[in-house]
Amino acid sequence: MALVVQKFGGTSVADLDRIRAVAERVKRVRDQGDQVAVVVSAMAGVTNQLVEWVRQLGGATYDRAEYDVVVASGEQVTSGLLALALQALGVPARSFLGWQAPIATDHSHGKARVLATEATPVRQALAHGEVAVLAGFQGVAADGRVTTLGRGGSDTSAVVLAAALGAERCDIFTDVEGVYTTDPRIVAKACKLARITYEEMLEMASLGAKVLETRSVALAMRHGVRVQVLSSFVDRPGTLVVDEGEIVEQNIVSGIAYSRDEAKVTLVGVADQPGVAATIFGSLAEANVNVDMIVQSVSADGRTTDVTFTVSRGDLARAQAVLAGVRAALDYRSLRADAEVVKVSVIGVGMRSHAGTAHLMFKTLAERGINIQAISTSEIKISILIDEAYTELALRALHSAYGLDAV
Repeated sequence: MALVVQKFGGTSVADLDRIRAVAERVKRVRDQGDQVAVVVSAMAGVTNQLVEWVRQLGGATYDRAEYDVVVASGEQVTSGLLALALQALGVPARSFLGWQAPIATDHSHGKARVLATEATPVRQALAHGEVAVLAGFQGVAADGRVTTLGRGGSDTSAVVLAAALGAERCDIFTDVEGVYTTDPRIVAKACKLARITYEEMLEMASLGAKVLETRSVALAMRHGVRVQVLSSFVDRPGTLVVDEGEIVEQNIVSGIAYSRDEAKVTLVGVADQPGVAATIFGSLAEANVNVDMIVQSVSADGRTTDVTFTVSRGDLARAQAVLAGVRAALDYRSLRADAEVVKVSVIGVGMRSHAGTAHLMFKTLAERGINIQAISTSEIKISILIDEAYTELALRALHSAYGLDAV
């Protein structure tokens, strides 16, 4: 008898008919002799409505703890409805809220981090032959207050539960059939991957791929939880996210991700002296503005430099305001901002042992007249910043250049 954790997102439980379909799917797995624990998100659109109500009544400085009480209610409803749907099929089932599992978190309301869970009540329910249905996204702080894990938190709930229960696998059901080599809406030849490593999935999730929430991948890697991404609307195998040792031979590049949530800032004519970078990026850090790619170019006389970096588009106005506030200290000539850029990244653990990956990327883009504005690298990825107008052309060209059309 295997123990499987299944997680169903908002589109999978969007209405009563889909909840019934989920119940049928869970029943089929249970009828095969496996134990099943299920984690559910709120029904599609519900969380957005709850957040809007909080903002309307609470204003700009609403109580974050009460925010959690309100927005956590969406998952509570879904967990109870799915338990009822299972019972209607003759399957013993009961629902659990985050505090009943319990999923212990810190006090960071709205984006709490999981500290621990033994999931003893859930384990006991499974031992009694019941399907345990956990409301995802929820936790409880040491003071007994309800917490939420942030957007995509139900993925994290599922992985945490799978780790605590020692589950054979954690199946994440979404509206896509798995992890693709790139966005199939842009590249028609994009292929579904049978397997991908934790590290590759973590890079893809952090670089724009929306299939899995980044924190859930990091937790799965840390605890060795095998994760499968698959669709709740078709009965086909998905993509397994596993340890590198489970994949016999790696492709040099496994996928290409992109992010439109980028904005470029350039400070022109900054003094080339110690302490300048600390002033720039220290002031941004104090304002909670996250900086990604950084490029510095020194002038011919060696006295001044231009500093270019990227922030999220949502942080651009704040970054500009912060830098205007320290202009006297930096004495830069001008500030240039550009929100019409996109970050494109090639990812693959095979890059560790193969030379020429970057050269192929740069050559492919150059042949199509695409200028690279910034570059950043890690052991298994290369990211470049380009004009947003070239997004589709760059993705298709790189997908072909790295042989992913034939994966």
